Amino acid sequence: MLVFPLLQPKNDSPKGGDLLLEKLEEPGNPAESNLELAYSVEVAKASSDEYVRLQQRIFRAALIVSVLAVTVSALFFELQVSISLLVGALSGVLYLRILSRSIGKLGQNSKSVSKIQLLIPVILVLAATKLSQIDLLPALLGFLLYKPSLIFQFLLESRLKA
Repeated sequence: MLVFPLLQPKNDSPKGGDLLLEKLEEPGNPAESNLELAYSVEVAKASSDEYVRLQQRIFRAALIVSVLAVTVSALFFELQVSISLLVGALSGVLYLRILSRSIGKLGQNSKSVSKIQLLIPVILVLAATKLSQIDLLPALLGFLLYKPSLIFQFLLESRLKA
């Protein structure tokens, strides 16, 4: 009881009776706590806006990498390989979008990242094995095309901060 100074016993009963605790008033001005609350709301809003801008940059980079990869594959490989790469790239961007939405809700509405985005690669593999128009290896490589955009964004951010 003495370890936690904010709680003080109101009624001390030696025979195991009810023990009521009363919270002591914290020293400080209510206006100061309102200012701190307003400041924390502003910081949270700024962080949220920064996260949205980061998401947009990553999505743009992922789409640019995907378009470049599909264009190069269309020039050097068969049409089926290019279509498979395109399907994989689009599923990778969808995966990234669902993952970023789940991360954006973290702390506000949920306490953990949902696992729903894991359905995207499973559906991609199932589609590639069932449909003869989609090759598995180019589709999986296309799915992983969002990774270079993440690496590029990380390198860009580290250079800007240095």
